[in-house]
Amino acid sequence: MKSMITIIKEQISSFYLILRLSAFEMKSANTNNYLGRFWELLNPMIQLAIYWFVFGVGVRKGRLITLENGAHVSFFIWMITGMVVWFFVNPTISSTSRSIYSRLQLIAKMSFPMSAIPSFVIMAGFYSHLMLVAVVTIILQFSHFKLSIYYIQLPYFMLATLIFLLALALITSTLSTIVRDVQQIVQSVLKLLLYFTPLLWHTDKLVFKGVDLTFLLKLNPLYYIVEGYRASFLGTSWYMTEHLSLTWFFWGTTFVFFFIGSVLHLKFRNRFVDYL
Repeated sequence: MKSMITIIKEQISSFYLILRLSAFEMKSANTNNYLGRFWELLNPMIQLAIYWFVFGVGVRKGRLITLENGAHVSFFIWMITGMVVWFFVNPTISSTSRSIYSRLQLIAKMSFPMSAIPSFVIMAGFYSHLMLVAVVTIILQFSHFKLSIYYIQLPYFMLATLIFLLALALITSTLSTIVRDVQQIVQSVLKLLLYFTPLLWHTDKLVFKGVDLTFLLKLNPLYYIVEGYRASFLGTSWYMTEHLSLTWFFWGTTFVFFFIGSVLHLKFRNRFVDYL
């Protein structure tokens, strides 16, 4: 617990620095592009068009999806309300896992908590995420799923996503600094998660040889986040309270990740420069 408290205190004391570094990180990422930050929206839109054509038109043949409240929704609307999470989580997990070892020379010259490094990388991605959420919200206004009271759930799920990403980043950034191969493992796992998370295909039950394996999908913490976003955008349920078991499981998993990450980070960070 002491390790967790130490990390939390460092995040609070470095909050202003994290915001400044995250703004610089996002700005520097688009410095050499003529379209600048517009690429933060253009790239996801191109990928969405491809996924919609392959899975919505090709695989599903344009069939509607039935939501848990009985409402019907087009595959495109269903897809974008989940993929908005993936376009934040996927690059952020990848970039935070290498965030420390790729900045070891910077660490040696500056004096600030190393735990702030994954945090400002996460926040840099969060700014782009907010822009994409705004775009998805606008798109939904031209469908049957307009602004509703369920949108007040969104800040909760955004906060849950940020905390989960930080907990995971403390683990992956530490291990990747010690063993570079971990970065390759992270990349491989992310490729699997694209298909093991309800982003491009929808099912109420995953039955194999008479055995319901749906619970395996729900062991993925991203399942809770993605479905929570969808419930907020599409107004299907108060997801946090109506799926309490998933809520407890998600926060329990996040707590364990945060605990492990805090212990690992504090144990090895004084020797990070040795791995340069």
